[in-house]
Amino acid sequence: MDFIQLVVLALVQGLTEFLPVSSSAHLILAPVLLGWEDQGLIFDLAVHLGSLLAVVWYFREELQRMTRSWLLSFTGKHDNDSKLAWAVILGTIPAGIFGLLFKDVIETQLRSPLVIAASTAVFGLLLLWADRAGKQQRDEYSISFKDALFIGIGQAFALIPGTSRSGATMTAGLFLGLNREAAARFSFLLSIPIIVLASLFLTLDVANGEAAVDWLGLATAVVLSAISAYACIAAFLKIISKMGMLPFVIYRLILAAFLVVVFW
Repeated sequence: MDFIQLVVLALVQGLTEFLPVSSSAHLILAPVLLGWEDQGLIFDLAVHLGSLLAVVWYFREELQRMTRSWLLSFTGKHDNDSKLAWAVILGTIPAGIFGLLFKDVIETQLRSPLVIAASTAVFGLLLLWADRAGKQQRDEYSISFKDALFIGIGQAFALIPGTSRSGATMTAGLFLGLNREAAARFSFLLSIPIIVLASLFLTLDVANGEAAVDWLGLATAVVLSAISAYACIAAFLKIISKMGMLPFVIYRLILAAFLVVVFW
């Protein structure tokens, strides 16, 4: 990879990981559209690590409270933070199971531009429906275990490239009556264990290869991805309650139409 490709792809990952537009689709499409070779698993692992660092740092205070309360819950002491922690754990299970069962199919048969176009459009319209139909009266601390499982199933669908993990989980949360910020916050918290799991799988795949590693380039990618992802999280949570999901849906529909025109 040359430096320009590294910078572009690291920023693409950081800016799209937490927006409802599908970072995986953009990482797949960018090399195809720009005529670059695929960046490879090692680079994907690096930029996902950057996104993970960003979301953990942004929610560091909440995560400290949730971890402390989660540990105390084993002694019978429960509060809103322990309930939220258990909801995040439960919401991670469906995607973990689906990922194990369909990993090969996802990586080999579902990475085509037309599949991405279809999932981008369909799940974009579902996001708009949820944004318009949802009551938006609940915060993330009201999420029950049943709600967490429903949102987790939405996250499992996001294994299809183009669906968007954040988009699918926000869609499910909005359908359940969460307000936009609560749906986004829970989606971001839910990203932490799933990125950790995905990174572990990528690490195993990388460990089986013998590719040369550009450590300075990877470190640069981690930093760029982390900075851009942190900025994206902060900005999104500030504006989403007023802006709504329509701009992202419009972007998704334009992207889907472009992909159909180019690759049909």
